[in-house]
Formats: sequence, structure tokens, C-alpha cells
Amino acid sequence: MLIRRARLRPESRELWCGGWLLAAVWAAVFPLITAPEPHRLWGVSACPAYLCAAVAALSSRRYGRAVSVWLAVAGAVVVPLAVFALTGTAQSEVGVVERSGLLTLRHATPYLTDPGSVAEVTPYLPGMAVFGLPRAVLGDGGPLPGLLGDARLWCAAAFGGCLWAAWRASRRRDGRPQAAPGGVVGRDAVVGFVASPVVALPLCVSGVDLPLTGLLFLALAYAARRRPVAAGLALAAACSLKWTAWPAVAVVAALLAHRGGAREAVRGAAVAVGGAVLLVSPGALLSPGPLVRQVFAFPMGRGPWETPAASPLPGRLLAGLGPTGWYAAAALLLAGGLAVAVSLVARPPHGLVCAADRLAAGLCVAFLLAPAGRFGYLALPAALAVLARLLGGGRREEPAPEVAVRAVPPARRAPVPVPWAAR
Repeated sequence: MLIRRARLRPESRELWCGGWLLAAVWAAVFPLITAPEPHRLWGVSACPAYLCAAVAALSSRRYGRAVSVWLAVAGAVVVPLAVFALTGTAQSEVGVVERSGLLTLRHATPYLTDPGSVAEVTPYLPGMAVFGLPRAVLGDGGPLPGLLGDARLWCAAAFGGCLWAAWRASRRRDGRPQAAPGGVVGRDAVVGFVASPVVALPLCVSGVDLPLTGLLFLALAYAARRRPVAAGLALAAACSLKWTAWPAVAVVAALLAHRGGAREAVRGAAVAVGGAVLLVSPGALLSPGPLVRQVFAFPMGRGPWETPAASPLPGRLLAGLGPTGWYAAAALLLAGGLAVAVSLVARPPHGLVCAADRLAAGLCVAFLLAPAGRFGYLALPAALAVLARLLGGGRREEPAPEVAVRAVPPARRAPVPVPWAAR
């Protein structure tokens, strides 16, 4: 047992070095097979950083891991994000979010009534416009407003805040972090995952999915700790960003029901639904038609504009066969969602890791079978599954309280009186 644990220790220099080398290969190869220029520029900055991190991980037993993590953060996150923000290099999603913030500030709705092209479509719910408000307020004048107004910076800040809150929520009642499988506990593992291509690439080039990921994971963490109101508030915020967050309400409710009973599940779901309605209603009431066409019809490939999400996934391939193929993909999508719902009833999740896996499985089914999708969407369920293992601990989410056992001295036997005659 001791030998087995030693081989799986996350402090192993070889393990960290191998991980950074894999990240370097990903950063070098992925930009070569992808079209967007921001992806290629990110690979130019991230690949050398990962190689330096791999060398640093082997250089020192005491500080090598920490040095390697921060080298990766600097080269894969800080430097490319700052350069992209200052030069205006970004995917189209960043411009969409910043325009929606400007429209919300001026007209109280993030949707154009009659978009002239696909670039003017806003496929997000009204809550996403919050991350575009800094650009609307600060403008583009000068390098500092250009940096502070970038929507990616605030998306990254929201993601980091959610991770910090989830880490606080996952701590035991005595203030110490719970033990995770294999001993993967510590900030280095979490920061290292943020510096990995799974998070660093979308953070630098787009960033719009990070707040959703962070809020969903925070809701699961609160539900695992039996905090239904906090879980519902996090879910409400997530559900106001994208409609793809709505299936998480069922997973969180199932987790709350298993951990604390039906009453806590109802409370959490009611807070989530009520809060989402309050956050989405202003934009929905002002622009009901544009919201339906741009948020629901457009991502499903049924709007008047062709969606750029055209990766060769099963649902997309079926939809490309014509109307019959589209309806077949939609039917498979509904069947997959029904199967996940049945699994929640038949075998509800018992902890954070199990709930994150169930939500990740449902999202994978949705992204794979949707009539329009892209490979980048799969980073969201992957991040949920990994973060649950880094922060959530093992199978027992509620550790048994430590009971101090006190030694009880043996009872003293009372002296037997001896008759005076027998002395």
C-alpha cells in the first residue's frame, strides 16, 4: 500500500513534467490545425512556457512544482491575455459580448431588432451583457481602458472568484480541505489546471464559457455542502448567461434531495428558477422576438443566419442531411436528455464528484447530438469533471466528525468490610 501511494503522489516531479510536456505538444500542434489567428498566436506564447515549466518541474524537489506552475501561468495566460487585450486580438464572441453590454447600457436590451449579418447576432441570454459593460463605460481610448474594458478580463475574474468560493465551500468544518482521491489537494493543482490548455486557451481567445463553468461548479459545491439557497443563487446567475446551464438545475436538485431531503431540493430549485426569471425577464420583455430567434433558434441551426458552430459532430452531420436529419438529431438530443433525467431519479448523485460527472455527461450528450456544435464546447464538461476531483475530495463528501476517545479508568471496587471477629 505504501508503494502504491508513493507512485500516485501528485508531488512527483516526473508526473508534473509529463503533464507540461503534453501541454506543450497540444499548444504546438493545435494552432497548426485550427483556423482562427488568436489560437495560433496563443500557441506561440504557450508552447515555450510549457517547456520551461517541464524543465522547472524536474529541477528542484522543493520549489520545482510551484515554479513550473507559475511559469505556465505567465506564458499561457498572463502574457497572451494582456497582449490580446491591448491589440484587440480575439474571437468574435468577445466583440459580441462587448456590443451587448453597450446595447444594454443604451437600450436596456442586448439584442438588435434586425441584425444585418451573423456578426450582429447575440446568442446569449441577457446576463452575459454584464461582462461587456466595462467596455461600454470605459470605451477604447488608451491602453489602460482597452485592457480594463476587455470582456475576457472580467470573465476570467468571475471564473477565479467562483473557484475561490468553491474552494472555501469544499473545506471541512474544521477549516481544513477535504482529502481528494490520490492526495490531489493543494493550490498548485488548481492553478496548474487553470494554466493548462483546457482553460488557458479559451480564457485568452474568448472567455465567454468560463463564467458559466465557474458558476455551475460553484452551485454543485454549495449543493454538496447542503446550502440550497447559495446553490440556487449560483444557478440563477449561470442560467441567465446561457440556456445550456438549465439542465444543471435538475442535477443540483437531485444532489440536494439526496443530501438533505426534498425540502432542500425544492428550495434550491425555486431560488434558481425564480432568480433566473428575474434576471432574464427585462431583456425578454423588451425584445421577445429577437431573443427567441437569436438565443434559441440560431444555435440550433434554425435561424435565418448560418451558425459558425459547424464541427463534424454527430448531431451536425445528421442535420446536414436535410430536414429529416435535423429532426433525427433533435430526437436523439431529447432522448439523451431523458436518459440523463431518468438516471438522476433512479440513482441520484451522492456527492460533488458524482454530480459533476453526471452534469458533464449530460452536457457531452447535448453538445455531441445538437444540430450545431463545436469541439470547443466539450471543454466545459471536462473542466467540471476535473475541478470536482481537485476540489471536491473523495467519495465521502461529509467526513465523519472526529470524536476524541478518552480512556476510562477501571471502576474501583469498594472494600469489603471484615467482621471484627475475623481480624
